[in-house]
Amino acid sequence: MISVEGVTKRFGGLVAVQDVSFSIGRGEVVGFLGPNGAGKTTTMRMLTGTLQPDEGRILYDGNPIDEALRQAKERVGYLPEANPLYEEMLVSEYLEFAGRLRHLKGVALRDRVRQSVDETAIGEVFFRPISELSKGYRQRVGLAAAILHQPEILVLDEPTEGLDPNQRVEIRRLVSSLGRERTVLLSTHVMQEVEATCSRLLVIHRGKLVADGSVSELLALRKGLSIYVVEAEGDGVGGALAQLPGVDSHQEEKVDGRSRVRLTVSGDGELRPRIFRIASERGWILWELHRERASIEQLFRELTGEVLEEEGAL
Repeated sequence: MISVEGVTKRFGGLVAVQDVSFSIGRGEVVGFLGPNGAGKTTTMRMLTGTLQPDEGRILYDGNPIDEALRQAKERVGYLPEANPLYEEMLVSEYLEFAGRLRHLKGVALRDRVRQSVDETAIGEVFFRPISELSKGYRQRVGLAAAILHQPEILVLDEPTEGLDPNQRVEIRRLVSSLGRERTVLLSTHVMQEVEATCSRLLVIHRGKLVADGSVSELLALRKGLSIYVVEAEGDGVGGALAQLPGVDSHQEEKVDGRSRVRLTVSGDGELRPRIFRIASERGWILWELHRERASIEQLFRELTGEVLEEEGAL
């Protein structure tokens, strides 16, 4: 349905997106992950036709969007990270205004507004000023506006950014519901959002696509890798642990005067007995030792050097 072929976008001397290619099939809910500044928003703006790539092309059902831009935009509903609401309007006024911008009028406009209100469950605030709404309800209003014209594709840029944990859960459920009949591309950096809503992941880092696949496929790439976390008080902790068999890499930081080390280890062997023995031999005080299971969080860290946000972090 959507094909992105070798797309590059520059802003002056900055290459924001570099040679990115992927495709999204009809009915998929795809998570678009990446650190801040990785190129997610730029890519999404090109998908919606609000930015043009400098190189490459974007196609909907085999048709380049730049050759039929208006028709392409009619197929897409877009909720940008900065939700463009007019706070002085009532919700009802705003949705009617947004519908008219989509060339809806009369009975068709009223029907589409009613359907969008029902789908996003904002009936109880329909006649309230947008300025009085919580952030969660504002996002719902933005989603209602994005689906007014019955788009086949939804592009959602950080739809839960700035929400409290309860609001995030509500918006996540809403996105899952909207995705039952639409293709959805959802950018986020919240781990639980990915796990709860997305069947497939794209990971972008420094403008380049570094991973593309289903959650199970990408986690399978980590098969045979383990992460051990060790926190110990003593001399030469990181250096000694890095010499253990199978250790591919290690990261060490100081926490309250102690060494906290993350070991990436190849193979299925168990290193914890060896670590206990080294700690005993060297007289370390061992504060923490655990082995982590394969997770999206680990995959993201390995691909980008960053961490995904946990639920409840605001």
